[in-house]
Amino acid sequence: MTDRRPTVVLVQNSPHSGPGRLPGWLEADGAAAAVVQGADLVEQVPSLAAGGAAAPDGVAGLVLLGGGLLPDEDERAPWLPHERALVAEALDAGVPVLGICLGGQVLAHVTGGTVTGRSGETEKGLCPVRLLDDAADDALLGPLGALAEGGEVRMVESHVDSITGLPPEAVHLATSDACGVQAFRVGDVAWGLQFHPEAAPERIGTWDADELAELGFDRDALLAAALERAPENEKQARALASAFAAVVHARCERDLGDRSPSDSPRNRAHNDAGVR
Repeated sequence: MTDRRPTVVLVQNSPHSGPGRLPGWLEADGAAAAVVQGADLVEQVPSLAAGGAAAPDGVAGLVLLGGGLLPDEDERAPWLPHERALVAEALDAGVPVLGICLGGQVLAHVTGGTVTGRSGETEKGLCPVRLLDDAADDALLGPLGALAEGGEVRMVESHVDSITGLPPEAVHLATSDACGVQAFRVGDVAWGLQFHPEAAPERIGTWDADELAELGFDRDALLAAALERAPENEKQARALASAFAAVVHARCERDLGDRSPSDSPRNRAHNDAGVR
């Protein structure tokens, strides 16, 4: 029997930046999660509408995972041009997008923002993320408000690159003292995050201790501090994943119930010149 659940494709850009908790959470919320390796992206997802091997009935949601790359390092990751093209397609078609770390930087790049390598906004560990006023009624971050302590949530962070200039049409949703752009939205259903909701705090214990020491961090101390607030992080990250699944379901229901080929809603807040 055909699986009629909406398919969310998760693009894995690095073997070290897997989907973590997200596939299980999305499946629990009624979506079919398909993890696609970056090297297989062109073959398995030629377009969102066609879907390909990863999503035979089309892609209902797109999640871009992290990786130690910049969004235009095509020589290191030859699939990035296609990934950026899929983001542009999603923006045009109103397909929900969730970009995480590198994925959020890809969304920023496509929509006219600025991403800076080794920007000086380095974060490692379970870090505070402050929700801004516009997050209150946001479909993705709004549900976190009730779970925030003093307006802050705790999320795993692991980056040396960051978004240093928001896209022109972006809504700034979250920030921190260490990193200015923690979350933003472009249009109605595309979000970029600097933090990692997919990563459990326990994962910090697998990070390279020597690399962390070179950046001035002690892995054992980071892990101990993270484990103290792991239950808080799980509730908050789980709420975010459920909110994204709800957006995917809502868009699918709207497509089935209201949309005709001549009047489909569009999200045109991207800059085609940024897609290379």
